[in-house]
Amino acid sequence: MGTYEEKLSILSEMIAFARVDYSLKDSEYNFLLGVATNLGVKKEAFDALLKEKSPKVILKSQAERIVQFHRLLLLMNIDREQHKKEIQTLHNIGLAMGLPPSAIWQVLEVMHNYPDKVVPVDVLINIFKAHYN
Repeated sequence: MGTYEEKLSILSEMIAFARVDYSLKDSEYNFLLGVATNLGVKKEAFDALLKEKSPKVILKSQAERIVQFHRLLLLMNIDREQHKKEIQTLHNIGLAMGLPPSAIWQVLEVMHNYPDKVVPVDVLINIFKAHYN
């Protein structure tokens, strides 16, 4: 995984996405804290991001952007609610990352076929592979 600044940027983006509905639920906070821990970011640094955003760092590789899109997808579904604004925001984030629009839409459609709308990693990767070939 990338630099510490990239990790903070990833978390900042996720926090902003979680707040699209103007709140941060306990389930979202706990998920985000788990991602922070997984990335090697301490709780204190993570909690500081709740108050002040980290500068945006563009993820260089396509694989990193797909992983981040998947994290955001999981975050959106952690509370088992999907709102139109969340779906539209996730779509726009995917586009801003340079992901293929048709792959984004396909992921957003197939998520309904899985328990808790958790798209398996291999399915997600195959969707993006198909759209890159």
